[in-house]
Order: sequence, then C-alpha cells, then structure tokens
Amino acid sequence: MEYKQLGSSDLHVSALSLGTMTFGEQNSEADAHAQLDYAVSRGVNLIDTAEMYPVAPRAETVHRTESYIGSWLKRQPRDKLIIATKIAGPARGFGWIRNGPRINREHIAAAIEGSLRRLQTDHVDLYQIHWPDRYVPMFGATSYDMAQERDSTPIAEQLQALAELVKAGKVRHIGLSNETPWGVSEFVRCAEQMGLPKIVSIQNAYHLMNRTFESGLAEMCRHADVGLLGYSPLAFGWLSGKYIADPKAYGRVTLFPGFGQRYMKPNVPATTREYVRIANEAGLTPATLALAFARTRWFSGSVILGATSLNQLKENLDSAEVTLSAEVLKQIESVHSLFPNPAP
Repeated sequence: MEYKQLGSSDLHVSALSLGTMTFGEQNSEADAHAQLDYAVSRGVNLIDTAEMYPVAPRAETVHRTESYIGSWLKRQPRDKLIIATKIAGPARGFGWIRNGPRINREHIAAAIEGSLRRLQTDHVDLYQIHWPDRYVPMFGATSYDMAQERDSTPIAEQLQALAELVKAGKVRHIGLSNETPWGVSEFVRCAEQMGLPKIVSIQNAYHLMNRTFESGLAEMCRHADVGLLGYSPLAFGWLSGKYIADPKAYGRVTLFPGFGQRYMKPNVPATTREYVRIANEAGLTPATLALAFARTRWFSGSVILGATSLNQLKENLDSAEVTLSAEVLKQIESVHSLFPNPAP
C-alpha cells in the first residue's frame, strides 16, 4: 500500500481508504468489523464516516455507522489509525439531525460531541463539513441558480468554531466535502487572514464518469495544498459493470430507487460499456480499471472504497497493485472525449 501526505497536514494516508456508509444498512455490525479488520490488514489506515450514515439516510438508522466503528475502534491501537468523520450541512434537510443541521458554533459543538461518543474516541483526525452551509448546486445539478441562494453562516464563523475544536484537542485537522473552487478559496483566505486552522482536504466525487474536479478544483487545491479524498470511485457500482450485465443486480441503484440520481443520466450506460470493454481487453476487471485510474491521478490523496462484502473489498484493495498502461490511458481519454462527465 502506498501512503501519501494529505495536503499540508501531518497525516500520511493510505492511497486506498475505507468508506463506511453501508455499515448499519447493507452491512451488520459483524460485517462492518470484518471489513475494518481486513482493510487494516491490507494497509488501509484511513477510515471515513459521517454522522448521517448509513445511506440511504433515514431517522431510524442515523448515527448507526459511527457506533459500529466505535465498538471496533475501542479495541484498536488508536494512534495507528486516521479516523475521519463529517458534520451534516443543511443541503438535504434531515430534520432528524438536530432538528435540521447547520454549520454554526452550536451545531458544530453538538455534532462533534455526538461523533466522539459514538466513535468511542477522544478525538478525530479529520473533521469535515459534509455539505456547505450555503447554497451550492449538487447531487447532479451543474448550474448555479441565484434564486436558490439562502442565508448561511459566514465561512469565517464556521472556521472560528472549528478552530475551537482543534484548540480543545477534539479535532486534529479540518476538511471540506462537496465543495466548489470558490468555497475552497474562501476557507483558505479566511484561515490565512484570521490565523485559523487551514483546511487540508476536500472530499468530492471523482471517477471515470465524473472528472469535473480536474478543472477549477484541481488548480485551486494544488496551489492551496489541499488533498483530494475522492469518493464514489465506482459511480454507485456502475463502473463495476454489474448493472450492464444485469440491470437488476444487487446494489444501491436497485435497493434505493431515487437515491443517487446523479448516476442515472442518459449517457451512463453507454459510457460504462466502453470502460468495461477497455478493462476486458486489458485483462482487468472493470472495478480495477476504475480504481487504478482514480488512485494514480496526480491530485489524488486517497480513494475512498465502499463494499458490501469481503470479496468486493478484496478485489478493490487488489487494485492498489495495478498501474494502467499508456495505451489503456489513451483509450480512457478517447472515451472521455466522446462522453465527457456523463454523471457529474
């Protein structure tokens, strides 16, 4: 397993990390512990979770993922692991979380205490804002709509509240998720001007069918020294090829109709077929092709894997040993030119 420094932090994260949003919905506590044990045995040191997990989100299961991790974490050497979690923002409602989550001092203080209690630890290594407090287009939307702007907590105030957690030793580093170039820029500017902790990471979707990070965000993060934690590297399972082989295959697409609409765009099946073809011709599984591509981008800090079985997790982790040939990369670029970002 390769390890990379995450942005400007002192964290050296495994190039592949374990995402946990299936824990508590598709995976039992025993399943979760088995995945965690196996991932760590293969060199994974970054475990990513969120207060709102598992998905699909609902009041009956909220927080369960952190609790499953906590019952495992209390038996582990804490200093060997990098635990990342997230505070939910207001973008998706979730009235069952603090009667509607916000990113302000009151909510940040309550959210971290809940996460630490469930995780059974006295600190998290990376604390991330899951979605901005302000309006931004997301979940498949691609255009900024001024009519949807809403009141939000100023970024400077958000940083001041997060700085209190860092000063108290409850959080080591802070990061963002589902952010835009302007958001990253503003967080960095406010931190520099006010002498507050700087963000070290951004967790955004990145995969063969959504390479939008490569434009504005890649440049911004390079100059600000912010590392990418790329999520959904298999595009909700599409890039594994399973929905091409069987449209009713087991997975979140079929289990939770309406969830993950960003991956249900018209060109997704055709694009998937092309990447499956390239993988087959190269003697690789489609999942290995997709993961090896995401892992080896110059801006990649860590690729967040998700799996519902140990067999899936093994295949995904095996991709850490794969480097794509120049010919395969050329074919990938040809498909990208034909079908640019069909699932943004």
